[in-house]
Amino acid sequence: MIQKTNAARLLDAAGIPYILVPYEVDEEHLEASHVARQLGEDIDTVFKTLVLRGDRNGLFVCVMPGSLEVDLKVAARISGNKNCQMIHVKELLPLTGYIRGGCSPIGMKKPLPTFIHESALLYDYIYVSAGVRGLQIRINPNDLIGFTGAGLYPI
Repeated sequence: MIQKTNAARLLDAAGIPYILVPYEVDEEHLEASHVARQLGEDIDTVFKTLVLRGDRNGLFVCVMPGSLEVDLKVAARISGNKNCQMIHVKELLPLTGYIRGGCSPIGMKKPLPTFIHESALLYDYIYVSAGVRGLQIRINPNDLIGFTGAGLYPI
């Protein structure tokens, strides 16, 4: 039996359809490519959740296809910052309530401005972390965008 996460409970409360999809965790390989292989899915449908800090507006989130790296210049511009950096992994849990490899754009400690890569709209569904390692949420990208209030950008 799959244990529901806080992210899943929030989607339930909002009436948003999704599927919880478990996968085998490898502590040495937490990257999206490993998750995509485990799920048997295209890496571009497995999205990673990155938390960044801007020099003007503080924390924000970029949700990106697993095959891409965040362009910090673009991320800064779309978030209204001049510069930005990824937060240090030690800051992730206290700031978001999530750990590396299990960070979901849904249900962070405090809602953060969120930007989802425009390629999400190419798919009927995408995967994002359910908030723990070993569990993904399969969700329609429009539902995710609506729920998180995210902007759509070519990050």
